[in-house]
Amino acid sequence: MVSRQTIPRLQYLIRPKEIYNLGAQSHVKVSFELSEYTAQVDALGTLRLLEAVRTAGLEKETRIYQASTSELYGKVLEVPQNEKTPFYPRSPYACAKLYGHWIVVNYREAYGMFACNGLLFNHESPRRGENFVTRKITRGVAKIQLGLMSHLEMGNLDSKRDWGHAKDYVEAMWLILQQDEPEDFVVASGEAHSVREFIEKAFACVGRGVVWRGEGVHETGHDKHTDQLLVKVNPKYFRPTEVDLLLGDASKAKQKLGWTNKTTFEELVKDMVEADLELMKKNPEA
Repeated sequence: MVSRQTIPRLQYLIRPKEIYNLGAQSHVKVSFELSEYTAQVDALGTLRLLEAVRTAGLEKETRIYQASTSELYGKVLEVPQNEKTPFYPRSPYACAKLYGHWIVVNYREAYGMFACNGLLFNHESPRRGENFVTRKITRGVAKIQLGLMSHLEMGNLDSKRDWGHAKDYVEAMWLILQQDEPEDFVVASGEAHSVREFIEKAFACVGRGVVWRGEGVHETGHDKHTDQLLVKVNPKYFRPTEVDLLLGDASKAKQKLGWTNKTTFEELVKDMVEADLELMKKNPEA
């Protein structure tokens, strides 16, 4: 593990032109259980990186991208959310990221550093961690289809998110650091879909329709043709404070960066399901 004292020296020796700070404890539910660790990594970690660049005397040479997050909007005060929408974080993760966001702005204004925040809405891919809801769904669908699992257990089915493909969003990260002046940008698809919709699209990729029965914690999803139980709600997956809807307005990114979201919601889900089917066929224990 690299010590805090070593970081400025490494910065001075390497003299990076661009730094992308993607390091974080980024799981919202886990942040309630590991709130102090989340703050150390997501909040103070960002400060240490900025201070390392400044201490190494690279504040005029090194461009810094900070992975900010749509979770800052939390209990949203307007729909859709853009760069001027007020923040209302609803988790230790979002609160830690709020510090990271504003310390980037502070160092930019105080020291003239080229430091930018990318307010990225949910960006997914087959490489997403298995404890995140999208990957949990696609892994589960693959396992159910291959007879390796009986059903999915989910939390809030009606929570809505603005989901895009990580490959598109990484392009936006790079574009943010290629501008003449440092600014913050919202990066989003501009579409909101519920967890329920994601589940339906994922099962559709393997030729299954889902019908829903019951309400609340008693709601279940069944195979349209065989009546097999596919989904049930488990309250243990509910957040202590829920974020019901996130929907981004990336107009600024489109105008100033020339960026567009190229991958549709359906293409994203299909990519993830197909990748997990291949993974489970090769390694059922994965």
